Amino acid sequence: MALEFNIWPGSASLSEVNQYTNFGFYNSDTSFISESVAATQWAASRLGYPVNDVELTNSNFISAFEESVNEYSAMVNANNIKEYMLLLQGSSTNVNLTGREIRGGLGRIIRLTDAYGAETGTGGDITWKTGSIDLIPHQQVYDLNSLFAAVSESGNSIRIKRIFHDIEPAQIRQFDPLGITTPIGVMGLGNLAGLSGGGTVGYPGTSYILRPVYEDLLRMQAIEFNDQMRRSAYTFEITNNNIRIFPIPTSPMKLWFHYIVKNEGDSAFTSGSLGEGKITDQSDIPYQNIIYSNINSVGRQWIRRYFLSICKITLGGIRAKFGNIPIPNSEITLDGESLRNEGATERNILIDELKDMLEKSGKKNQLTNKQEEDENIQKILSKVPLGIFVM
Repeated sequence: MALEFNIWPGSASLSEVNQYTNFGFYNSDTSFISESVAATQWAASRLGYPVNDVELTNSNFISAFEESVNEYSAMVNANNIKEYMLLLQGSSTNVNLTGREIRGGLGRIIRLTDAYGAETGTGGDITWKTGSIDLIPHQQVYDLNSLFAAVSESGNSIRIKRIFHDIEPAQIRQFDPLGITTPIGVMGLGNLAGLSGGGTVGYPGTSYILRPVYEDLLRMQAIEFNDQMRRSAYTFEITNNNIRIFPIPTSPMKLWFHYIVKNEGDSAFTSGSLGEGKITDQSDIPYQNIIYSNINSVGRQWIRRYFLSICKITLGGIRAKFGNIPIPNSEITLDGESLRNEGATERNILIDELKDMLEKSGKKNQLTNKQEEDENIQKILSKVPLGIFVM
């Protein structure tokens, strides 16, 4: 039985393009349509037509060209995702990012620091709550989990952030040298600020006198040292939310504190539901296929070369299916395997070439190149003779 092959008919028409594209991403792009026809004729010529028959059809050529454009678009988009992942995460997925400039900013960086701000009380997105327990005379140790968390947070574990257990600040306990205990005599710096502008001390029936700032500092230091060395300074120890109070309470009082719920502070993800339209990883960053008419000449040439390599692989696979074709008194050996290997090698070289170009054009390498350029300019300028100015 004679072998039958589909042979390239010798031409392609514009009307066939949309008929043979598999995905139809570029069917409305006139540049893609006209380029598909031209690339088909060019590839057939490179494969030996019309001297040799080319066992491919317009369908094979056009779908291979569409695949080449898809591959170029995917690699460019993948590089953009790698470059801008940190900036885009958390943004809306409803905006097509293809062909758009991604402006750098600190928004995402600041959001990453929210967790640190929540822990230190300087910001963040975790609410610091306020709680209190009643201190009992002569009882020093209290379990905040059982006394507070089990009741106020439905048994959820809490993390104490701040304990309000301090003696009055030294600033409001500065007595005047005469030790007068009248309302004026016990005024500290904070009280006197409203009467005389601060930094003064007064006595009943006399005018205010100005005193240097270092005297205020020495007085506060003396009061604080006295509390630490001669008295039981107000402090506490806390381990696993078991708090030990110093000094031991001698009368009923309340102990106030700030805390967060551990489930909120330890959560690794933000609140919200699935599919809420936020970028989470590279799979949902809204990069779409690049518009073919927007691709420059460098990109189009890469697509043509990649397209030819796919045609070689396809044609090689077809010819390898029939390694030898019998003819009268002899047989013909086809070059299917070598053609397929040649196409695969060229394809891999092209992929590495595009990856390298995208890597070198990335922000990191561009900044490095700019730095080297500036340093070289400085070296050149350092050798330029300085002018002599005569007054």
